[in-house]
Amino acid sequence: MPTRTATAVWDGRLRDGRGTFTVESGAIAGDYSFGSRFAQGGGSNPEELLAAAEAACYSMALSGALEKAGMRPARIETRAACTIDALDGGGWRITRMRLTVQARVSDGDRDTFKDCAEATAEECPVSKALMGNVEIEVDARLEE
Repeated sequence: MPTRTATAVWDGRLRDGRGTFTVESGAIAGDYSFGSRFAQGGGSNPEELLAAAEAACYSMALSGALEKAGMRPARIETRAACTIDALDGGGWRITRMRLTVQARVSDGDRDTFKDCAEATAEECPVSKALMGNVEIEVDARLEE
């Protein structure tokens, strides 16, 4: 299996510095700063990148789980919300990843869909990397 890489560069001090990141494929690159991470400043941040990784991984894994259950997924849209909180003793910690999923599935049974959606939150590789450290919540809905 391949190993994927990304590079980040930070210039300057924490509060007034600036950073850039790129992924090896070149498909994603951006700027980030203290303001984009801990306030409403422009640019990206590690939490939204982690949320994108979780949403993409979960959507793919759910498609596979639904196929194994005999369903035909047509579209899966996952919105991931990654929360970072300040710790009482100082510092920060990513505490929660909330997944809101809407799926359009042929031959879909609501109970089986719900079971697949919940199990996938524990089975996709990004979820497994977060497990035990980040609370993962799933709100999955089957479209009519």
